Amino acid sequence: MPRMLDVSDDVRAEIGDEEADRLLAGENAPGSYDCTSCRTPGDSDKERTSTVLFVGEETAVLAFAHAACIPSQVVPVAEEQLKGAVRSLAGEEGEAPPPAAQSADIPLADPRQATLGITCGLVLVENELRPALVVEPSGAIVRPGSSATEDEFLDLLTEQGFAPVDDMAVLPGGNEGWSVLLAVGRLHAVLQPTPEGTQTAWWQAHQPLAVTDGWRAAANRTGIVLVYAAPAGAIGHQPREDLMREAMEKAAARGELVAAAMPLAGT
Repeated sequence: MPRMLDVSDDVRAEIGDEEADRLLAGENAPGSYDCTSCRTPGDSDKERTSTVLFVGEETAVLAFAHAACIPSQVVPVAEEQLKGAVRSLAGEEGEAPPPAAQSADIPLADPRQATLGITCGLVLVENELRPALVVEPSGAIVRPGSSATEDEFLDLLTEQGFAPVDDMAVLPGGNEGWSVLLAVGRLHAVLQPTPEGTQTAWWQAHQPLAVTDGWRAAANRTGIVLVYAAPAGAIGHQPREDLMREAMEKAAARGELVAAAMPLAGT
């Protein structure tokens, strides 16, 4: 029996006409599935379903999502990240609770200098709760190759398209070529453009990070993630979103907060 599947032209080009036709005929498509976006059950026999193809350098994984959540699309993913997602889907990794923050090496400078802390949360901007990442290194970040000791974290980000935050109630501007990668419902990386016109990881999780259902729903609804950044010690670890907001407002008042709005890549 044919499934109620949507197969985009991009997905068809990757998997080939023969495989796409088999999916549409119901030969290789599951009836029931867990939506790769909202993580709730779906049924391709009863509701429109999107095919989502995650593609690495050597590995490709075909997943399914409610068409109401996301359209059928191809999502480029780093090979190591994709293999981690495959292990997770196969049950080799247990579900971890959504972390308040996670540290990873920062590619802006010598990774021996500092690690980059990432906090996921919802912030109220222009009367709407929006998904945000708050970035704060554990120590000073200097320009690569420089012998200086003065923290240049904000200067480096400003040069790469981030803008100072004067008012937390105002939506940050966009930053062309940057995006936030969410794959299989988890946060994988913040991507930046390269001179060659591709993207590379500016920040990358050691392992994919779980996010709350509310954060993921807001990200899928708006298609935009707000990325805020502050120098070491400007915000600190805050146990609640209201305290995080207060710390961010104080950092902005001191001229220690920059931000950019980035499109959501993936699901």
